[in-house]
Amino acid sequence: MSDYDFRSELLSVIPNLRAFAMSLVGAADKADDLVQETLVRAWDKRSTFTPGTNLKGWLFTILRNEFYSQMRKRKREVADPEGAMAERLSTHPEQVGKLDMEDFKAAVNLLPDDQREALILVGASGFSYEEAAAICECAVGTIKSRVSRARVQLTKTLSLEGDGEFGPDAVSVGVMNLTSPSAA
Repeated sequence: MSDYDFRSELLSVIPNLRAFAMSLVGAADKADDLVQETLVRAWDKRSTFTPGTNLKGWLFTILRNEFYSQMRKRKREVADPEGAMAERLSTHPEQVGKLDMEDFKAAVNLLPDDQREALILVGASGFSYEEAAAICECAVGTIKSRVSRARVQLTKTLSLEGDGEFGPDAVSVGVMNLTSPSAA
């Protein structure tokens, strides 16, 4: 079947498709959207249609399957007509955090091996000083000293002066507090 013939037959079935879609969704605009999606899918898959078979039945099957796919999708969606839930969803921009993390990784890699190992065991992996000492086969005081020296060195390398230099900046925190549920 040529594209021209296929198109002609598609156009002839549109009124029937629209009537069926109206019976499923009950609203003209939604029915038109469903018919349009059906026609697009049918056109994309026209090579799978077997000439001489029931084109109308094939199109109705596509429409019905699309309707049920949309219904399953809607079940997972949350209604938020006023936008109240969306308004509360906010995140800190990731760009600065990613750059900070790259700087931190570079600074950690500059640490002596023993300090880096102690800092990662205690700071990143969550081991106690005692557990880290057992892993490194050294005294607990040695681990504490290595972690302390590593932290001091990171502070110098990263030019940190206070607690406020980590995480979101003051402007971002202010914006986040305005949109957070706890601020309301």
